[in-house]
Amino acid sequence: MTTAQPDSTSEFFTDDTMSYNHATIAYRLTKQLSRYDTQFDILPELEFDLPYGRPKPDLAVCTPGKIDWFKDTIRPTTPPLIAIEILSPRQALSDLTDKTVDIYFPSGVATVWVIIPQLRQLTVLTLTQQQPFITGIVQDQHTGIKLDLDALFAY
Repeated sequence: MTTAQPDSTSEFFTDDTMSYNHATIAYRLTKQLSRYDTQFDILPELEFDLPYGRPKPDLAVCTPGKIDWFKDTIRPTTPPLIAIEILSPRQALSDLTDKTVDIYFPSGVATVWVIIPQLRQLTVLTLTQQQPFITGIVQDQHTGIKLDLDALFAY
């Protein structure tokens, strides 16, 4: 019996494998944001085709689109209003900040939320600032969306 050897280049890339905590945060985010589903499209794990790349945020808050059940959209070209990224256990934080600076902001995304489950922290990134939160209610200045961090990180 032979064991597959990893590609020699794979050690240089981080793994963004889903985990229990990551999935729990994604579920709780979706649950909290569902109260806005008449105002916005809340879209998990959708890849976008933006001018500066093809990001796939864990969750995207978008202007409402029109559903066409016969002709689906594979990769939307309109940037999300908020891109939400959850740091995976084996992922480098720089992967998410690089994606924010190199893809999201140049493509027109106004706000990026980076969630670090291990620290129970959400950092709001905009073109002009980055602000970390660990408790309380976070409100997006562009959409008015509110998120209860205490409920998000509850045990």
